[in-house]
Amino acid sequence: MSQAQDSYYVPHGSHWPIVGSIGLLFLMLGVSTWLNGADAGFWIMMGGVAIMIFMLAGWFGTVINESVGGLYNEQVDKSFRMGMFWFIFSEVMFFAAFFGALFYARNMSVPWLGGDSNNFFTNLLLWEGYEATWPTNGPGEVGGEFQTMGPFGLPLINTAILLTSSVTVTIAHHALIAGKRAILSTFLALTFILGFIFVYMQAVDYVHAYEDLNLKLSSGIYGSTFFMLTGFHGMHVTIGAIMLTIIWLRVVKGHFTADNHFAFEATAWYWHFVDAVWVGLYVFVYWM
Repeated sequence: MSQAQDSYYVPHGSHWPIVGSIGLLFLMLGVSTWLNGADAGFWIMMGGVAIMIFMLAGWFGTVINESVGGLYNEQVDKSFRMGMFWFIFSEVMFFAAFFGALFYARNMSVPWLGGDSNNFFTNLLLWEGYEATWPTNGPGEVGGEFQTMGPFGLPLINTAILLTSSVTVTIAHHALIAGKRAILSTFLALTFILGFIFVYMQAVDYVHAYEDLNLKLSSGIYGSTFFMLTGFHGMHVTIGAIMLTIIWLRVVKGHFTADNHFAFEATAWYWHFVDAVWVGLYVFVYWM
């Protein structure tokens, strides 16, 4: 039975937030210890990943069952939309911090070390002879010499892949509204396939950077900003592709109508967001 339009569905008590907190604890503990050379850190991290997957499957499964069971009304739908809006806004701020770090390092701190502006004595006394150029691994030449990743080749292909995927998910959305389920299923499948292809190509690019260019996370300020920006973006693409896959499975099961498909919309918003972030990455990291 559908929820009355003048009432608001209040969910029962849930254990999933506690499970998620435990998963995050193990995940962060594992990552930090693994990066600091502890072999056990990897397995602690994977344990945290497993707990998080279990939590997400259970929690979203509960939400899906409540939705198809008719427990949500228009008021609840508005709450979901506002929640997704603020979530994406927080993600915008997340990447803004990384782009800000890139801007600060490239346009302020590195020139200061090179004696720019009123920092002549900084260069003379601390790093005499250091010339502030970008890209750089800093005056200490941390990580040794490296080569940068150019804008062509795999980065350009990945750009085309993500831009194409934005088109395919938009086509799928219009097909859903028009009631054309076959087109919806086909183009939604194309979208998550393109997403996973992007992730694979990014992994190939990373192997090339490490083995052929000596460009690593430890390659000073350039290496750290490069891999933090592209790495976190790759993580978001992976999550988005998984979300799209789940939405496709729900489409195959007959979920969603022209008037009730917020889960699809939220995933599409998220996908367009990660595509837009990549365009910024491509311009400011690979081109400039």
